[in-house]
Amino acid sequence: MSLAEIGGQLRRECRTAGLGQAEVVVGLSDGGAGLEGCLIDAVAGMAGEFHLILDFYHAAEHLREFARVLVSDEEARRKQVGQWCDRLKRQGGAALLEELERLDLSEASAESRESQRLLLGYLGNNVHRTDDPAYVPQGWPIGSGAVESACKTVVCQRLKCSGMRWRERGTTALCQLRALYRSDPALWSSDWKTRCLA
Repeated sequence: MSLAEIGGQLRRECRTAGLGQAEVVVGLSDGGAGLEGCLIDAVAGMAGEFHLILDFYHAAEHLREFARVLVSDEEARRKQVGQWCDRLKRQGGAALLEELERLDLSEASAESRESQRLLLGYLGNNVHRTDDPAYVPQGWPIGSGAVESACKTVVCQRLKCSGMRWRERGTTALCQLRALYRSDPALWSSDWKTRCLA
């Protein structure tokens, strides 16, 4: 599916779920190109406050990748990544970005300098979504673990277990229904009423 198709589908699902009644909506994603705009378009005009958050674990993966080329000793690398992740969580992305920009890599390898450039670009493009010290006290998720887990319990259990039947063209609708079924009986009933009136 294209981002436009995903955004349209998400907008329909948000309406069905009653997103317009929410005072605050939190969107969590990695730093993938176009995802932020897609999420903004999908909920435009539906919610009072809308906050986008960069997935902590994706950011940590980028930090690990940079450390892999910068620090050769595994124990020192693990410690450095831990410090960077701690700064991101406790002081936010702007503080981490500032620290990484101050690193003097003039004597480092070309690979290290290029890896730093890529990391600074990633963090710089997403710094407005990395105020983790403000998100955590609000109870907002900063990591996608629950969603990743839902891929197993919502999607895989329905599509991959023995005896399950489906066709490729019907997987999206099947997964939407499965998500509603697993979420809340009120959502299930509301969705069926909407589908019957359509």
